[in-house]
Amino acid sequence: MALQILRHLKDLRMQVIHAPDADGKALVEQLSRIGCTFQTTWPIPETIAPNIDVVFVSVDPEFRTQIMKLCSFGQMTPPTLIAITDYEDPGTLQTVLECGALAMVERPIKPFGLLSNLTIARSLWVDRQDQAKRIRKLERKLTGTNKIAKAKSIIMETQRVSEQEAYETIRQQAMSKRIPMDDLANSIINAHELLTSRLSTLKS
Repeated sequence: MALQILRHLKDLRMQVIHAPDADGKALVEQLSRIGCTFQTTWPIPETIAPNIDVVFVSVDPEFRTQIMKLCSFGQMTPPTLIAITDYEDPGTLQTVLECGALAMVERPIKPFGLLSNLTIARSLWVDRQDQAKRIRKLERKLTGTNKIAKAKSIIMETQRVSEQEAYETIRQQAMSKRIPMDDLANSIINAHELLTSRLSTLKS
């Protein structure tokens, strides 16, 4: 995976959020040598630029509020975040952890180490995205299984059939309609709830 990530580094869109001082210039020079495509931003903006894959951000105690706001991605997929710091004091480390940085580069910026940190951070980011996809897939599968189980219960109760017969009913109807079983199960559940609601209204 590391070799694949290295090959695609030049395709990534990067944003450097760092003061244009000696370290900021050194960072930009190193990224230029690697061949990365990037844009520079200062002071710290309210949001990350659109379609950015990797962000290098200067993490300083006096900018903690701005940094935490900048890194509040909500439901959005966050970019690969790399923190640039002066020293490893507890307050700085806490900010680095809370903002979700996957790597940390210390100032002064040195000629070696930046590429390694970038590769490691991107590799961790890819792993996290893969894990998130697997979790979402499992959650959808579990939700579908629960829907089918509920729909089976409804059919068993209303049609006085066995669990296997209820399952076969759902399976055959889903096949005939060419839709997933959990979609059909959801329709059965919604129809049953609507009917139950109407009957309840009539009785009252």
